[in-house]
Amino acid sequence: MEIKELLEVALKAALKGGEAVLKFYSKGKGEVFLKEDKSPLTKADLLSHREITETLSSTSYPILSEEGKGIPYSKRKNWKRFWLVDPLDGTKEFIKGNGEFTVNVALIEEGRPIIGVVYAPAIGELYFAALGLGSFKTLNFKGPSLDAVLKESFRLKGRVPKGGVTIVKSRSHPSKETEEFIKKLKERFGEVREVSRGSSLKLCLVAEGKADVYPRFGPTMEWDTAAGQAVVEMSEGVVVNVETEMRLTYNKESLKNPFFIALTSGLKSFYPPL
Repeated sequence: MEIKELLEVALKAALKGGEAVLKFYSKGKGEVFLKEDKSPLTKADLLSHREITETLSSTSYPILSEEGKGIPYSKRKNWKRFWLVDPLDGTKEFIKGNGEFTVNVALIEEGRPIIGVVYAPAIGELYFAALGLGSFKTLNFKGPSLDAVLKESFRLKGRVPKGGVTIVKSRSHPSKETEEFIKKLKERFGEVREVSRGSSLKLCLVAEGKADVYPRFGPTMEWDTAAGQAVVEMSEGVVVNVETEMRLTYNKESLKNPFFIALTSGLKSFYPPL
């Protein structure tokens, strides 16, 4: 399948996942269970996972999901392409009822996300990107085809910061390292405006140019970031490993991400001096 065909499949999968999530969210709250690590899991997670995997199974690529993370590295290390999925990113935001949760679908090739779809069904925001096509956003769109989506979308190109910078922070996961990073930004750029968002929407704000930088000095998993990273990178921004200063990569033996920083296209030349 060509990349545009694969993007269309990813869009359909994300939309179906979002519809599944809203079946529970519209009731005002999810029915909450606990995972082994004590973080919240909802029935919405499970139904979204099923809808997404059923849709993606029409392709020939394997699927790695938060709800199917037990696939051993010995098996997946030889995958050249695979789908990486988070059926409900931002379960805390889902439970709080603020709408800032997403469905994330990404296609990984040789460790890099080449397709990404981030769908926030409660607020009607859909971000998507593909290598060679670009990065886009649309509002309140339900399908059915990629050409139809593109007609209703606008291209994301980030921005060049003027008169200070805007940083987007996690709404539910603050850290001391983030506050120290903000101090460094103030020393260099003067004014620093702060906004908070939940889930992978933070990455999308960087791609959209509504934020210039998103530092994450806290735990995340590969499925949390892959789709959003594609949206950032196809908007000419970057998502870099803090330690190596290289692109964040995927399908590692450990599925945990290192600390990272996402920068809009107009700010990426200022890293790593920050």
